[in-house]
Amino acid sequence: MLGAAGVLAALAAASGCSVQDTPAPGPARHSAPATTAPATTAPASRPAAPSSAAAAPATTPARCSPAAVLATWSTARRAAQLVVAPADEDDVLAARPMVEAGVGGLLLFGSAAPPGLPRQLAALRRHARGGVAPLVSTDEEGGEIQRMANLVGNLPWPRTMAATMTTGQVRALAAQVGRRMRAAGITMDLAPVLDLSDSPGPNATFPDGPRSFSVHPAVATAYGLAFADGLRRGGVIPVVKHFPGLGQASANTDFRRASVPPLSTLRSGALLPFAAAIRHGLPAVMVGEASIPGVTHGLPATLSGAAIKGVLRGQLGFHGLVLTDSLSAVAIQDAGYDIPQAAVRAVEAGADMVTFDADNPPVTTNQVITSLVAAVHSGQLPVARLDSAVQDVLRAKGRPVCG
Repeated sequence: MLGAAGVLAALAAASGCSVQDTPAPGPARHSAPATTAPATTAPASRPAAPSSAAAAPATTPARCSPAAVLATWSTARRAAQLVVAPADEDDVLAARPMVEAGVGGLLLFGSAAPPGLPRQLAALRRHARGGVAPLVSTDEEGGEIQRMANLVGNLPWPRTMAATMTTGQVRALAAQVGRRMRAAGITMDLAPVLDLSDSPGPNATFPDGPRSFSVHPAVATAYGLAFADGLRRGGVIPVVKHFPGLGQASANTDFRRASVPPLSTLRSGALLPFAAAIRHGLPAVMVGEASIPGVTHGLPATLSGAAIKGVLRGQLGFHGLVLTDSLSAVAIQDAGYDIPQAAVRAVEAGADMVTFDADNPPVTTNQVITSLVAAVHSGQLPVARLDSAVQDVLRAKGRPVCG
């Protein structure tokens, strides 16, 4: 097991295979998306081979095995892909050690992005391990929940959008913002919120307030999907949140433990927008931290296999990328978990990427990677679960293990 202080250094120094299992001989460079060579058409007929020539043996193309390819990566490198490390948008270059270590994503925090952010993110990508760049995400929901409105443009609160705009107008506005986000180097937006709420807030009691498009499932679904479609048109991956819906949670999980109504109630309300998003083919879901009575047995949903594997993946049939809400939340601490422990539990439960905030991101990132590696080596976290998560992350990046 690698010590926490040495994980980043060991990861950066160790050699390894890229997604296509090709060692990088020099400094890692950001590689362009793989392209497929056009197929060539064979002639209708070929000259007959001389009778003395031996028939060439039939060959079968080798089949790519994701497990075999990922087995060429160290456990620590695979674990790093599951980490979305926090970064200050005013100093993103400070994230370079984490990018060199191979973290799967960065989550930018701040309130006004510097004009030089696109250049700095481009510089970071050149240091991505094996050329597998991290997903770069932010919270551009609208209203007061925006990190870089000064670069990408202002969005109204979602509730205001639903009250004053058509779904077509929302789609067009989100596409415009998405294009600007992508131009700035952002590849993922932790939005839209699909929670159903007409409450005040957001505050310690109510997590959503005007972050929610509507308390009515049909309205929240229509506007949430329009927002998500716009982001995708702009080249940004939308992440719908906070499964299974925080609109009727007993409290804001950022401040204390909370629960949502029973699953039977959620099925006729809060789950409907998420079920629609899954049918719509949206690629990523963030799982919230409220517990579900009778399902999670008091655990936050983001740490519960019954919630993620059972309801989200099993009952609703979601096969895309699953992210946790912030593991720094008080609800996680009150459940008895620190960030590294919660990261292991979340991945065990079916999450593919873990998010958190931290005063010292490199140190906490080290601790999370170390804990995941230790869990694999002890048998607590099956290698198959680790590799399944890595594959989901790489597919979201457009870099599947087996193209």
